[in-house]
Amino acid sequence: MTTTAARGLRIAELARAVGVPTDTVRYYERVGLLPPPKRTPGGYRDYEVSAVDRLQFIQGSQRLGLRLVDIGHLLAVRDTGRCPCEPAGELLRRRLADVDAQIAQLTALRAEMAAMAAALPQAECPDPTPGTWCPPEEEGGECACSS
Repeated sequence: MTTTAARGLRIAELARAVGVPTDTVRYYERVGLLPPPKRTPGGYRDYEVSAVDRLQFIQGSQRLGLRLVDIGHLLAVRDTGRCPCEPAGELLRRRLADVDAQIAQLTALRAEMAAMAAALPQAECPDPTPGTWCPPEEEGGECACSS
C-alpha cells in the first residue's frame, strides 16, 4: 500500500514501517505515548507520517531499558519543542546505575557458579540415583548430598 499526501498511514502500514505488531501501536495509543490519530469516514486510523519517528523513538528508548512511563516524560518534553537532552541524560544515568548493579549481581553469581563447578569431582562421577542430583553413597544407597 502506498500513501499519498491526501492519506496518512493506516495502522498496519505504520506497524510494518516500524516493525511492531498493530496491537503495540494500539497499546501505545491507549497509554498516551502515541496521540490518537484522525479517523477516516470509515473509522480507520489515519496516522501522520511523523508517527513513524515517534514509534522509532519509543522503540529505541525501550532498547535502552527505559520504562514506558519514563519514555512518556521524554516525549512530553520533546512535544514542547525543547531539547529533551537534560531529562534524557538523567534517565540514562539512572538506567546506567541500574545496569551497573545488575552487572555486579551477575558477576557475583558467576563467581559462585564457577566455585561450584570447580568443586565438582574431576574423576569419573557415578550416575545419580534416579530422582536426585547426586550419586549414591557406597553403602546404604542414599544420596551423599542429602546428609
